[in-house]
Amino acid sequence: MPDWITKGYNEYAKRMPREVKLELVEVKPEPRTTGKTTEQIMQAEAQRILHVLPANCLRIAMDERGATPTTKQLSTQMQDWMREGCDVAFIVGGADGLHDTVKQTAKQMLALSALTLPHAFVRVLLAEQLYRAYSLLHNHPYHRE
Repeated sequence: MPDWITKGYNEYAKRMPREVKLELVEVKPEPRTTGKTTEQIMQAEAQRILHVLPANCLRIAMDERGATPTTKQLSTQMQDWMREGCDVAFIVGGADGLHDTVKQTAKQMLALSALTLPHAFVRVLLAEQLYRAYSLLHNHPYHRE
């Protein structure tokens, strides 16, 4: 990833308290020079993603066709997740998105925007929104309405 992506993600991840720690798990993308079709590439990436997901986590697939909550709604959802004490995995696909086999294992699909976003940028934006949602829950002045 470009340095600015790593720095951006790390900035918001370090702001999160221990009880809401962000952990980034990267999955190696499938090479695009092997002559495989997009479907085959996405399927290979799906297998890698499913392999690294914890068995009992709440899976949320990031997809531009998913629900588009407001920050306040995301904050309320975060509060529910914290109350339930479950780990949450936000699953971001590669350049071609997520294969249907991954989406089908998700409890919900979430979009950060109706726009198609570069998959690398999604990690920064998602980390920022999770930090913002947490700060809203704790009346921190970071979030303004």
